[in-house]
Amino acid sequence: MTATSVEQITPLRRLEAPLVAAAENQRFLELLRGLAADDWTKHTDCSGWDVRAMAAHVLGSMEAWVSVRELVHVMRAARKAAGTGLFVDGLTAVQIRDRANLTTKQLLERMECAAIRSARRRGRLPTPFRRATIEGNVGPMPETWRLGYLADVILTRDTWMHRVDICRATGREMVLTAEHDGRIVADIVAEWVRRHGKPCTLALEGPAGGVYTSGTGEQITIDAVEFCRVLSGRGTGTGLLAQQVPF
Repeated sequence: MTATSVEQITPLRRLEAPLVAAAENQRFLELLRGLAADDWTKHTDCSGWDVRAMAAHVLGSMEAWVSVRELVHVMRAARKAAGTGLFVDGLTAVQIRDRANLTTKQLLERMECAAIRSARRRGRLPTPFRRATIEGNVGPMPETWRLGYLADVILTRDTWMHRVDICRATGREMVLTAEHDGRIVADIVAEWVRRHGKPCTLALEGPAGGVYTSGTGEQITIDAVEFCRVLSGRGTGTGLLAQQVPF
């Protein structure tokens, strides 16, 4: 397999990002459509969340970008719900709470309406808003992110990782392609290298994988999806794999 220099990986930006987001939202929706009735109550790798709660969170994230009113509501309610804790915890709690009474049919119908529209709206975020900041986190550590980074990168990663979570919880095989999933993974690899700043060769196995180099240093071989799970905090990593990235 031909190695790719990490420095040559183009970050997900405004023009490409909505297309990747729309494709991921659609894959997430297709996964939910194929679930059995008893799958919705199965526990996921996110503590306290079953599949239905996870789907409600993803739907809430989509709908916040479709409606300004919803975005203002969830931001205000999230700050109150978070208290002295992480803003993102308050945000997800509000998203799940507000959709707790939806039937499966209603949840899927609303996601069908929001999936593509939300991705397009994220791509149309005006430049002044893209430069605004929001509270984020890497694991337990708070960070400050540009809103453009949230719209282009984090929201797509979040949906992708929750697709991983639901596949693991329900025993479904995850649909993976080099063109789509490989692009998301490559962007994660590039940020991971920027954050740890050390030379390495990373061989990621599976359809979404590839070989990535940044100087001459530690050599790591791991499945591409498991690599991302480790970096998200869902798995345990040592050495360079202890460096998390935001999802």
